[in-house]
Amino acid sequence: MLKNRRSGRVSTKISIEDEIAHLRGLDLKGLRSRWQSVFQRPPPDHLPRHLLFAIITHRIQADRFGDLDHGTRQVLDLTDAKNAGVTMSARLVSFDQKRTELTPGTVLVREWDRHSQRVMVMPNGFAWNGQTYDSLSKVAFAITGTKWNGPRFFGLRDKENRLDAGVRL
Repeated sequence: MLKNRRSGRVSTKISIEDEIAHLRGLDLKGLRSRWQSVFQRPPPDHLPRHLLFAIITHRIQADRFGDLDHGTRQVLDLTDAKNAGVTMSARLVSFDQKRTELTPGTVLVREWDRHSQRVMVMPNGFAWNGQTYDSLSKVAFAITGTKWNGPRFFGLRDKENRLDAGVRL
């Protein structure tokens, strides 16, 4: 097996499924040993077997497939048990709004009258059907022939609509 060194960790070229299956069979002492090899430091004494397993498997998968983006990590780092309720809700709403800002290259998809309508976000507006419009509302009007709030038409107003509209960021 080929071994690669990344960030001080040793990674083997076996499947994630095989590696996790192997970890499931380890006892507490075995998981502590695996922790040492993955994180290059001893595990915290207070962690039970199921948490050692979960943290190790997360790290292995994150190393292989990629970790959380910087913004998500910042929100999670600022999260603690005392910071629940209104403050955390406001922070999550703000974070969600930042993630839905439309950047050039984003394609919005909406089914209308049994046809899939695709709109590409451009640096200077929105491209649909060979034309560029300066607002989503104008695109929605061109598609439907009636006045619409463009972001609502494309499901950008709330999470449920965004998922239903098929927005692909």
